[in-house]
Amino acid sequence: MKKKYASPNPFYSVAIPVAFIFIPFIIFLMMDKMFPLSMPEDEKSFAVTVIARDGTPLRSFPDEKGVWRYPVRVSEVSPLYLKALLSYEDRLFWHHPGVNIYALFRAVFQYVQTGKPQSGGSTITMQVARLFHPHSKTIPGKLRQMFRALQLEFYYSKKEILTMYLNYAPFGGPVEGVQAASFAYLGKSAKELSHAEAALLAVLPQAPSRLRPDRHAGRATRARNKVLNRMAQFGVWDRETVEEAKIERVTPRFNPRPMMVPLLARRLKSETRNSKFETRNSEVEIRNSIIRTFIDPYMQQAVADLVYGFIQGTPEHTSAAALVVENKSLAVKAYVGSGDFLDDSRFGHVDMIRAYRSPGSTLKSFLYGFALEEGLIHSESLLVDAPFSFSGYRPENFTQAFSGPVSVSEALQRSLNIPAVDILDRLGPKFFDTRLRQGGLRLRFPPHQEPNLTMILGGVGASLEDLVSAYTAFACQGLAGKLRYTTDDPISERRLLSPGAAYIIRQILQEHRRPDLPGGRVSLEHSRGVAWKTGTSYGFRDAWSVGVTDRHTIGVWVGRPDGTPSPGQYGRATAAPLLFSIVDSLPRGYGPPPSVPESVARAEICWPLGTRPSGKEDSLCHQRRHAWILNDVIPPTFPDRADRHWLSNPMTILVHPESGLRVDADCPVPNPVRKTIARWPRAAEPWLNPCTRAACRPPRLDPVCKKPVSSCAENIRIMGIESDTVFRPPGAETKLPTITLQAQGGQGRLYWLLNGELVHQTGIGETRFYQFKRPGRYQLTVMDLGGNYDAVEIVVLGGNFRG
Repeated sequence: MKKKYASPNPFYSVAIPVAFIFIPFIIFLMMDKMFPLSMPEDEKSFAVTVIARDGTPLRSFPDEKGVWRYPVRVSEVSPLYLKALLSYEDRLFWHHPGVNIYALFRAVFQYVQTGKPQSGGSTITMQVARLFHPHSKTIPGKLRQMFRALQLEFYYSKKEILTMYLNYAPFGGPVEGVQAASFAYLGKSAKELSHAEAALLAVLPQAPSRLRPDRHAGRATRARNKVLNRMAQFGVWDRETVEEAKIERVTPRFNPRPMMVPLLARRLKSETRNSKFETRNSEVEIRNSIIRTFIDPYMQQAVADLVYGFIQGTPEHTSAAALVVENKSLAVKAYVGSGDFLDDSRFGHVDMIRAYRSPGSTLKSFLYGFALEEGLIHSESLLVDAPFSFSGYRPENFTQAFSGPVSVSEALQRSLNIPAVDILDRLGPKFFDTRLRQGGLRLRFPPHQEPNLTMILGGVGASLEDLVSAYTAFACQGLAGKLRYTTDDPISERRLLSPGAAYIIRQILQEHRRPDLPGGRVSLEHSRGVAWKTGTSYGFRDAWSVGVTDRHTIGVWVGRPDGTPSPGQYGRATAAPLLFSIVDSLPRGYGPPPSVPESVARAEICWPLGTRPSGKEDSLCHQRRHAWILNDVIPPTFPDRADRHWLSNPMTILVHPESGLRVDADCPVPNPVRKTIARWPRAAEPWLNPCTRAACRPPRLDPVCKKPVSSCAENIRIMGIESDTVFRPPGAETKLPTITLQAQGGQGRLYWLLNGELVHQTGIGETRFYQFKRPGRYQLTVMDLGGNYDAVEIVVLGGNFRG
């Protein structure tokens, strides 16, 4: 008789499997409550890392323990590395719950068989658990590691766990994380790894100290090849690829501390909070630990090399700074704050991009732009470069010479001081300062000093950063933008100039020939043209040069950070060559040239009046020029400062029909003839040719009028020297002759010029002596500060002359 068996209870057939699942899970939850997972942020925090736009680290600051760690995401790592890592370390990473039971049993079995560890049983998750919760190499310690791994899988996604490994895995010495290791050992980003490099970095965390490539290249090579063989064995990479990868040599390199932009990085770090470790959008985010800049690493390195090479040929303690900005985005592409950051003798730690120094003549570009907008000038307005006094202020040119009549374009290109002070005096220093501030350029004045005429020659403070920011207006239709250093910086622009004024000033500066190239051109391409301006502060303390191209605005400063004068170092000779070298190194900017604003036009004008000619045979038009004009305004030449009472220009006089001399209306001359004269500024007359000078001066009063000729102090006469005098050494003397400089009349100080070059200054009644340096024909001129003058033509013969 068969024994009957009761059918299984359906409850137990379901309850038992559920119990096997839920009881361990409940136990896990209880233990998780008792031993919560903590991520020690303070011990594993990230230091600030400043990176370029393409992810290249520019400078990283280690944490308090001196560990170098560059934050990286899974998407920023080479797929080759991810394949090598997961294939070699944890093939089932995406599938196990944090612990791979099969791998553990296999590792234990191999150890029992051989007595040595043959394969690892730790998963990627378990390795991450060990990084944050170190344990002893015992069975209880291993169990704790497994528990923490389960907790990680419970709280974090696989991608987040993998990101933790990529950022915190040890790679030897002070280096942690694959990105830091890639730059330290390979000199490249982890996104650019080859097959061999990916295999090398995949195996390093197994024994980071024993396998360091910089110390044990042989061991590292053998370990790398082991990974490569495993990749071929698993069919991840084909055998041919693996064999080619083995040929690559492991280079003993170690550089965990990039210093590509040390001063900018230091600056940005000081503005950044300490880093924090957070979870966001199912991915580990490292906030405030990465500062993403707009720096172009290739451009940065090229500019830094140019600056470094340049200062090697300068006097001791000299430094230099350079700044390159992309006009369209206002992004800073290159930032070199000193010539050599590591050279204390050249004050390499001082960031001269932010330092306030005297800007020299660099502000003149904005002065002429404002004067254009106010309708005071056009590009060819007649100015005078001659000795003047402006309410007691007597500026002089850098060259100690005078040029007489010059146009606005010539005055700006040659950076003449006296015409600029003249314009500022008419425009108003306070107005000039206000306009600059409205456009974002805030100048610093000495204590208790207000805007005055000295500001246009550098009597204020400005930084290279501020100047470059302001000069972007010439490439951005008059809008000056705040420079953007990081990708978080918004675009901020302020109106500094009108589009028309900005265009005209840029054209003037761009037409200025480069002194370092034949013909002054950059190349035949418009995109390589540069509008440039230089400046030199008082006492040769600062040399500046700023340039604007279609794509970039570049600023250069050269000098001593401690403010010590550097004789012979000035803008055109020192800073400009460095500027041109940087311009030539920049990428070419293709595209159409800037369009001419509707407010800008070209017009023919005449000197000395400064207005349009009345026709082809205009007798008042002594010189014809083509000018840039703004808003169809063609202002006349400024009234002569020397006139005590304003006189019309042109002026109409009466002349004797027979003698041609001037007469008054009450003179007993029948049928006087009316004559119109275009007057040149009185101070410009010494530089005019005799015919032009005669045409612009009213004839002397006819004696028939029987009126006394004024002998006021405005009339100056050179004493003891007549025109066409020939000077020669006496007898057998070989030295060139010496003349006596003495004048009668005039007011204030007297300026003595030889062919326009200042040779002496005297007071009224004083006498000076001058010995000629070379033979030739000279025009000797004496002028006072009111524009009154006298001039004689003389000839000087050498000592070997034979009569």
